Amino acid sequence: MVKSKKTYIRVLLADDHAIVRTGIRQFLEREKDIEIVAEAGDGEEARQLIEKHRPDVAVLDIQMPKASGIEVTRWVRQNHPGLGVLILTAYDDDPYVLAVLQAGANGFVMKTATPDEIIQAVKDVNDGKSVMDASITQKLLTHLTSPAPAPIVEEPLTDREMDVLQRVAKGYTNKAIGVQLNISDRTVQGHLAHVFNKLQAASRTEAVMRAVSLGWLPADIGQLKVE
Repeated sequence: MVKSKKTYIRVLLADDHAIVRTGIRQFLEREKDIEIVAEAGDGEEARQLIEKHRPDVAVLDIQMPKASGIEVTRWVRQNHPGLGVLILTAYDDDPYVLAVLQAGANGFVMKTATPDEIIQAVKDVNDGKSVMDASITQKLLTHLTSPAPAPIVEEPLTDREMDVLQRVAKGYTNKAIGVQLNISDRTVQGHLAHVFNKLQAASRTEAVMRAVSLGWLPADIGQLKVE
């Protein structure tokens, strides 16, 4: 169907999983006023295609090769401030939510949302509205209203433990971290156990948040450089 240039919303999709992009594209393009003008498989390609096609809305995943959705969002705000950014992701951990908001995204929707909810989110972002998944809103309210934890004296992390924690903050699995650092999965797990113990953390998310609160990791995890 040929759509009127005066009415349709031009959308760029960026996700490193082709099957995910295909599924999203299929239900978005069933809408008479939405057209997918480009698809990107990584963050760098997303930036290039945004420059080329100048879409109205960019729908971005958080975790992508070459540049994360958070990094792309920050770049968009610096170079194309009028472009709407909708983060569509499977990650709802606090560090990701806070980093997305700090980067300047207009919306944050989980991939578990219904097609109708995602379609409406794209339209709302295009209209200049802010969109936040209900579960994310609740997490933010809890985060904002929770009392600040008492200061804790931690034992400093070793350089290798920091290497591991930085990659945990980027969302990498133990296997992926092991490949990047040329160590075994078991060794990665051992380093994580030491990190959890030193930070008195019970989970990967809690360890990252503790490190952020101490200034050991930047609050905007999209700025972390993975070598």
